[in-house]
Amino acid sequence: MAFDRESPYNALPPLPPKAELETVVVLKAVTAASRALAELKGRTGTLPNPAILINTIALQEAKASSEIENLFTTNDELYRGLSLDGLAVSSHAKEVLHYNDALWHGARSLAERPVFSTKLFIEIVETIKGTNIGIRSQPGTKIANDSTGEVAYTPPEGEDVIREKLANLEIFCNNDADDLDPLVKMAVLHYQFEAIHPFYDGNGRTGRILLILFLLFEKLIDQPILYLSRYIIAKKADYYRLLRGVTENGDWQPWVLYLLKGVETTAAETSEKIRAIGALLDEFIERGKDELSGRASKELIELLFVRPYCKIKFVEEAGIAKRVTASRYLHELAEKGFVTEEKVGTEILFINHRLLALLSS
Repeated sequence: MAFDRESPYNALPPLPPKAELETVVVLKAVTAASRALAELKGRTGTLPNPAILINTIALQEAKASSEIENLFTTNDELYRGLSLDGLAVSSHAKEVLHYNDALWHGARSLAERPVFSTKLFIEIVETIKGTNIGIRSQPGTKIANDSTGEVAYTPPEGEDVIREKLANLEIFCNNDADDLDPLVKMAVLHYQFEAIHPFYDGNGRTGRILLILFLLFEKLIDQPILYLSRYIIAKKADYYRLLRGVTENGDWQPWVLYLLKGVETTAAETSEKIRAIGALLDEFIERGKDELSGRASKELIELLFVRPYCKIKFVEEAGIAKRVTASRYLHELAEKGFVTEEKVGTEILFINHRLLALLSS
């Protein structure tokens, strides 16, 4: 039966695809992407505190992934939202912070129970949206061009049909016996998840989180920090065009190559970003030896990279110093130019402006 954009795609083929996926050109791309991931994996171990990556690279991935869905915010608003309890932030910023929570929830869940499941997919999307969503049960969902309103795709309908296709996706993700390279499987699972489109909202962001989680699942990375959404933003038209190519023509190779190139490119960029963060941290620590007193040097400087918008409470919680001493240390950092001091309401924030500039570059 010919594919019809206006009709629910309940005939979406099960996995694995019948097409030849591991062509010579694909395997060459797999080698390049695997090499870049291995370098990234090694680079993550060079930072003295892995928590530095949580509020830096991972939050940038959350921000970029949300921009694909036209949810825009700034680093300033995000870090203020993380640092100031009860701060009123925009709905867009809240969704970005929820995305970050969902990414790390998925990482923790896989560490505790390394299984891809519909339950995990639902937990991720509900964390992103901050509400109970569940599987689509009502008809009428269509994916249309934002500019023209033309229907581009109608996903499968019927909760039983959707759950059946998700169950097949689970088997594909968790099956080691098919001998497909994990990076090729990653590209296939992302396509299939987006084609199933199991939720009323949040499918794109959930699918991009699953890309990173699958790399974790296959132990190709140690932390969920690949900055993949930046690549998709830069080549957004290609992303949607190549997904359609699989749906309408069974054209798998261009899609798989697109995503492999994205992994290779962003792994290299993320490695460089981590190297730059490490170099800046080392510079601060060396300066601190000469310019700062007591425990205000190394421990507190590392905290400035975990918490780019730092405050006295965070210093106390880290066990570095009691309130009065913590205040003295942070003000000393501001006086020496390590951070910028800013009062917000009754709170004083100490902002690692050079780290923020590095993340935004």
